[in-house]
Amino acid sequence: MTEIVWQPAASLQALKIRADMLKAVRAFFDQRDVLEVETPILAHAGVTDLHLHNLTTRLSGPGMPVPTTFYLQTSPEYAMKRLLAANSGPIFQICKVFRDDEISRRHNPEFTMLEWYQPGFTDVQLMAELDELLQTLLATEPAESLTYQAAFQQHLGIDPFAKDAHEKLFALLTEKGFADAIVREDSIDTLLQLAMSMLVEPEIGQHRPCFVTHFPASQAALAKLDQEDPRAARRFELFYRGLELANGFWELTDPQQQAERFCADNALRLQHGLEPQPIDEKLLAALMAGMPDCAGVAVGFDRLVMLRLGTDSIQDTIAFPIDRS
Repeated sequence: MTEIVWQPAASLQALKIRADMLKAVRAFFDQRDVLEVETPILAHAGVTDLHLHNLTTRLSGPGMPVPTTFYLQTSPEYAMKRLLAANSGPIFQICKVFRDDEISRRHNPEFTMLEWYQPGFTDVQLMAELDELLQTLLATEPAESLTYQAAFQQHLGIDPFAKDAHEKLFALLTEKGFADAIVREDSIDTLLQLAMSMLVEPEIGQHRPCFVTHFPASQAALAKLDQEDPRAARRFELFYRGLELANGFWELTDPQQQAERFCADNALRLQHGLEPQPIDEKLLAALMAGMPDCAGVAVGFDRLVMLRLGTDSIQDTIAFPIDRS
C-alpha cells in the first residue's frame, strides 16, 4: 500500500511567519485607507492572454438554467476594475488564484496573490508604494530601476526595439543552448521573453530589488502605451534574488483599445493552435461607464514568504501544495 502523506509541507514556524506577514500587509493598507475587498474566484470569462491558461469548472446544480462553464480566475483584476468603475476608491485584495501552468519549485497551480489599485496614481507612484511595502515586509534596501531597453542593452548588448533585434536574439539564444526552445519563425516576443527569463533576470535584483519598466508595447497587456515612446508600455515588473515578484501597470482605461487587445490576443491563440477565450464583456462595460485613471499591481505573496524564509521552494510556504492537496 502506498503511504499517504497527510502532513503539511510547510513547517508550523513558516505558517506563523506567513500569518504575521499577512497581518503586516493589512496594517500597511489600513494606514493608507485602502479598502480590502473580495471578488469571485469563479467568473463567466477568463483571460485571453496567450501565456495564461485558466482552469475551468462546470456548474449544473439547481438554479443553474443550463450547465455553464466557469473560469477560475488567474487574477482578481477584472472584477476589481469593475469595483473601481463603481467608485470604490483605493482597493486591495489577498486571494487565491489559479493557473493551469507548470508545477515547479517556484510555481503551484493554486497560489496567493496580493493585488491593489490606487486611483490617481501613475506607475511611478505605485512602484514607490510597492517599494515601501517590500521594505516593511523584508527589510530590503530601496529598489533600483531600469528600463526594459536598458536591461537588454546592459546585460545582452542587444536593443530590444532595434530592427535587427530578432536576428541578434535568435543567434544569442542558439549560442546559449536554447535552440530546442525556439524555431526560426518564433515571434520577437517569444524570443524576448525567453531571453528575459533565462539571461536577464538572473543578472538583476540580486542585492536589492529591481524594477524593470517600459516593457515593449507588444507586451502591454492591460497597460497604457508610453506617450513619449509608443514602442513601450507603462508596465513594470519587480525582481529580487532570482524571483519575479510583481507585475504592474499604469492601467489602460480606454474600452475600445481594451476590446481590440482582447481580439488580438484571441487571434494569436488561434495562430498557436489554442482555443479563443470568451471576452469579459462586464469589464468592457465597466470601462465604458468610466474607470478612474489609476495604477495597479499584482504581487505573488507566496514568493514574498519564500524570501522571508530564505527558501528556494514555494512548497515550503504553503501548508498543502498541489501534491498534498
